[in-house]
Amino acid sequence: QVTLVESGGGLVQAGGSLRLSCAASGTISTINAMAWYRQAPGAVRELVALITSGGSPFYDDSVKGRFTMSSDNAKNWVHLQMNSLKPEDTGVYYCRAVSVACDVEYGYWGQGTQVTVSS
Repeated sequence: QVTLVESGGGLVQAGGSLRLSCAASGTISTINAMAWYRQAPGAVRELVALITSGGSPFYDDSVKGRFTMSSDNAKNWVHLQMNSLKPEDTGVYYCRAVSVACDVEYGYWGQGTQVTVSS
């Protein structure tokens, strides 16, 4: 079991920056991927950035060059540094962890944190 808690959302003007953090607890040794998703009002949840064990971060084209995802080696924390924010970045941002135990894959979500970018 993995528990995820996000923090760092808020209201910012276009062009500004925010840093989101996600704290993982529980059986974090089983985590092999962590990601950030976002969901705008009335839209489906979409992948923003992803880090896998031993791999390079993946970014959706809409955030490439503006967002940076990082994690510590112990997988206790992942962060999403968001620069040059645009109104279309507005939404609830969710942290997700994928763990594998006994060849079974499990997915976990945090509760989400609101990001609002004003024009």
